Amino acid sequence: MRTTPANAETTEDVIDLLRAQHGRIRDLFDEVMNCEGAAREDAFRQLVKLLAIHETAEEEIVHPMARRLPGGDGIVDDRLAEEREAKELLAELDGMDTGDPRFLKSLDKLRVDVLTHARAEERYEFDRLKDEFSPAQLKGFAAAVRAAEATAPTHPHPGVESAAKNMLAGPLAAVSDRVRDMIRAARDKS
Repeated sequence: MRTTPANAETTEDVIDLLRAQHGRIRDLFDEVMNCEGAAREDAFRQLVKLLAIHETAEEEIVHPMARRLPGGDGIVDDRLAEEREAKELLAELDGMDTGDPRFLKSLDKLRVDVLTHARAEERYEFDRLKDEFSPAQLKGFAAAVRAAEATAPTHPHPGVESAAKNMLAGPLAAVSDRVRDMIRAARDKS
């Protein structure tokens, strides 16, 4: 067991990278739940972006590797179903005012779902991938995950949960999302 968390920016192991991102996701949920106003909005925008790029990279890189494991198809299919449900709720929240009285209740449901999903990934996928692949392969997967994240959409797109769908729809969605983010940032500065 790990005694100190990996740094997501510097780790060369894909499993350590994804676990560190899961930790950051947990922290962002706490931050959004425990602040108000502009601070909540900012933390929520960070959370949306991290969840969107993280899940895209898992769908493009990690899940296809996990399918190679004995029983991997069933494990990955379960995770993809969870991801779709989470993306649907995240998309709903992404269009909601963070000051809306319904926001925190929906966010808490998403938090429970996402953290349960992350634990399942860590237990059923990550631990087995760590045992199955060499350190050099895990390093290569980390580089591939970072490349996928660099071009991933920054908002949820329910229905795009496979590597093939991400490769087809992802680039256009990523451009659209990044333009949307720039417009929002410019609007917020004025």
